Amino acid sequence: MKTQQCFSCGAREGMRHFEGRGETLTVKGMECRVDDLSGRECQKCGEVEWDPDTDSGERYGEAGDALVIAARQMIGAEMKRTRRKLHLTQKETVQLLSGGGHNAFSRYERGEVFPPKALVLLMRLLDRYPHLLADAKALAEGADLRGTFKFTQHKEHETPTVS
Repeated sequence: MKTQQCFSCGAREGMRHFEGRGETLTVKGMECRVDDLSGRECQKCGEVEWDPDTDSGERYGEAGDALVIAARQMIGAEMKRTRRKLHLTQKETVQLLSGGGHNAFSRYERGEVFPPKALVLLMRLLDRYPHLLADAKALAEGADLRGTFKFTQHKEHETPTVS
């Protein structure tokens, strides 16, 4: 079995050839398996170079791209369903929850980009506990946090307390 130096970590004779390998890609809890891959893998750092004489790299890349698109669309559909369940427009949702640009929420729902993790978490909480929407609206009205905290001086550090 012929080996060569790894371009990534420099390990001499680190790259070993493989054929017929299957790899499972995972994105946001979704999985896709790509079989019959060939290339070289570094025994020291794990770097993989796909065999240029096969379509391994192309198939692996296409599977990864498709998985990312599917994950974005799944999360987008979930956010759209939750927003509609709460009887909110995209504009209301942005103003109340995300503070992003006027097109941001639309891009999330269409699956063009991943929304921020905090926004996904908030939408999932509101989906599970829709009664919290009234609290979110009330809190948003008084969202000016200036003067909310005061600091008490201690010998070694300051501790925030709610006034």
